[in-house]
Amino acid sequence: MALCSTFCPRIPTYLRAKPISSFPSNPLFSLSFKVYSSQATDASSQDKFTGRVGFLGLGIMGSPMAQNLIKAGCDVTVWNRTKSKCDPLISLGARHGSSPEEVAANCDVTFAMLADPESAIDVACGKNGAVSGMGPGKGYVDVSTVDVATAKLINGHIKETGALFLEAPVSGSKKPAEDGQLIFLTAGDRALYDSVASLLDILGKSRFYLGEVGNGAAMKLVVNMIMGSMMASFSEGLLLSKKVGLDPNVLVEVVSQGAISAPMYSVKGPSMVKSQYPTAFPLKHQQKDLRLALGLAESVSQSTPIAAAANELYKVAKSYGLSDDDFSAVIEALKAKSHNTA
Repeated sequence: MALCSTFCPRIPTYLRAKPISSFPSNPLFSLSFKVYSSQATDASSQDKFTGRVGFLGLGIMGSPMAQNLIKAGCDVTVWNRTKSKCDPLISLGARHGSSPEEVAANCDVTFAMLADPESAIDVACGKNGAVSGMGPGKGYVDVSTVDVATAKLINGHIKETGALFLEAPVSGSKKPAEDGQLIFLTAGDRALYDSVASLLDILGKSRFYLGEVGNGAAMKLVVNMIMGSMMASFSEGLLLSKKVGLDPNVLVEVVSQGAISAPMYSVKGPSMVKSQYPTAFPLKHQQKDLRLALGLAESVSQSTPIAAAANELYKVAKSYGLSDDDFSAVIEALKAKSHNTA
């Protein structure tokens, strides 16, 4: 993977490039856009990023992502609402910004990893937000999972400053973030995508360029809608196997060797059997993504009855105080339903 070189105080010339505005005017969810992956040998992926990098939001995902950039030799400035979360990164060599505005003003490219649309908007556009520190020659890369409207709103505010914008939500949870194995679903200014390609390659195993802003958010919501529904169905299977006298651990092994095998099942299954849910992806975030995905489906009149049913189950799990547990804790909602009908 490409490493970052030391910071040059001049604004990098590659960030002065005009944003590409010739994206096709097809409907937002058209699948006619070209996809670029990190495996491609395009010249842009060979260019090293030579500027300062800002990182806003140091939660379960943001902290290991920022840490990987620091370990790769990047000049990183961090900010988080709770300052103590910055301390481990500062000890590794990161600078600290007092606000998103200060970070953006002092960095060439600023990444943001926030928990939900409201937080993403506030950090970007609120008082002392990143927008206030943006301008020509700078870039803003939002890797949060938000809805299409939020991505477009932030894009609009960033572009008004003369800066470039890239939405880049990630597929992957805590462990892939730690291992630099995330999948980036990007859309927006192609010039910025090319500029930060080496940074995305430090943080992830693959990257896709999906065209105009909104496509990245849409792709991420579809992926997480599928994932949430899969986990709900898997939970039903584990409980049914036990109820009819089968060993759910054996079910996990059987599933892992068949056509429906998925890493999620083999990783989560053993802990679920033990009623343990170490948090890699908080249940409240999975429910949020299902809610946003259902809104996306509604906007194009697409029926999603399975996802809708799964969403209701995650809402029940939240009502039981499981919001901060891993999303696999949704199985507890099914256990409660079983007890109530017994």
